[in-house]
Amino acid sequence: MGPTQVLGVVEGFAVVLIIVVVGYAAAAFRLGGGKDLKPALTAVIYYITNPALMFILLAEAPVQQVLGTLAPAALVTTAVCGLLYALVAKVFLRRNAADTAVGAMGASYVNAGNIGLPIALYAVGSATPVVSVLVAQLLIVAPAYLALFTFTARRQALARERLAAGPGALAAPARRRSPLGAVKAALLPFANPATIGTVAGLAAALTGANLPTVVWEPLSLLGHASVPLLLLVFGMSLYGQRPLADGSVRADIITATMLKVVVAPLVGYAVARWIFGLEGEALFGAVVMSALPTAQNVYLFASQFGMKSVIARDVVFLTSFLSFPVILLVAFWLA
Repeated sequence: MGPTQVLGVVEGFAVVLIIVVVGYAAAAFRLGGGKDLKPALTAVIYYITNPALMFILLAEAPVQQVLGTLAPAALVTTAVCGLLYALVAKVFLRRNAADTAVGAMGASYVNAGNIGLPIALYAVGSATPVVSVLVAQLLIVAPAYLALFTFTARRQALARERLAAGPGALAAPARRRSPLGAVKAALLPFANPATIGTVAGLAAALTGANLPTVVWEPLSLLGHASVPLLLLVFGMSLYGQRPLADGSVRADIITATMLKVVVAPLVGYAVARWIFGLEGEALFGAVVMSALPTAQNVYLFASQFGMKSVIARDVVFLTSFLSFPVILLVAFWLA
């Protein structure tokens, strides 16, 4: 490796930044007649383009390399960073389970889909590192966090119901959940379009199935539209944002941000180099993926489950800018 990787990092971030700026300008100038375009675009990304992107990336991926070393390395790195945040949040910050879960996901869940992809293509020359992270996150990490969010959200809702019902309700036994409801709750973390697209793409790669051109080309076009759309929506979400304005969770935000941009790359290097024995471009790709900023999906999930989404929002915002110099340092270091 050498100057090519460093230049690739700069080019990848430049591509990302230009599209984000376009999205920011669209929000600032009230394009669309002053209407908020984010909800409609987010729905298109969530239900259509993102699943298509996951499918085409997985269907063309070198499965042995992805499942053999890169995905397990990404999974271990994610788990270590999440557990480190949970330890700090519980021991030093004294946070409840819901706030801890949001911060832990923010400190460990990387933006591989829309920032990682151009960085990998320009700096590493392959989408394989991105695919590895997506497999780990979408099939294991995201369902685990969603299950935790579901559990904590239901506990909070039950506590509010009992409090509203009066003192007598506090001693009442908890409502029994039906077997069908328990099964539905267990399957809910896996029943999202991106995970379904990932599973379908992985199945296609493992079986060697080739789709007809008339089917593959529309999927490819839709999938490749996902990255620019995601970046546009992210740029729109930055307009009017004031990070660290909420003093009650400032420590949470700073802790998660430092873990993501400083500790995660070091953990990623240690895991990839000394546990899985990666070298050269494979090691570079693994470390760059661990240094990526926090994914916007963390904010989406926190908002959906009624958690403190301000933690996720500010961590996404701060890491999106702080990760650039960190990834440049990684490129210089490993070059």
